[in-house]
Amino acid sequence: MPGSLYAQAAPGAFDMLNSLIVPTMLIIGIMYFLMIRPQQKRLKDHRDMVAGIRRGDTIVTSGGIIGKVTKVEEQELQVEIADGVKVKLLRSTISEVRGKGEVAPAAKAKDAS
Repeated sequence: MPGSLYAQAAPGAFDMLNSLIVPTMLIIGIMYFLMIRPQQKRLKDHRDMVAGIRRGDTIVTSGGIIGKVTKVEEQELQVEIADGVKVKLLRSTISEVRGKGEVAPAAKAKDAS
């Protein structure tokens, strides 16, 4: 018949749910690999670095204080920040370990030729 209309089945709730699951899982996977996984790796590296601190290491605190470790305890470090000035720091406040042999770069002197 020329003016006949045919009814189409409406999409079911299951079809709508299926169409949302795939993009949601894709977004979660992308977030894991771009944000969560690198953060966990940085945290593990920092934990290993702080656990490996030994006497004589030069460290930088999260507040920017640079000092040399003179005594290592389980959760605390004794750090010499100036001649004869020693402070106790928690291991968790250490942001960088520069190592024993590493020295801060000096300013280059100009040649007087």
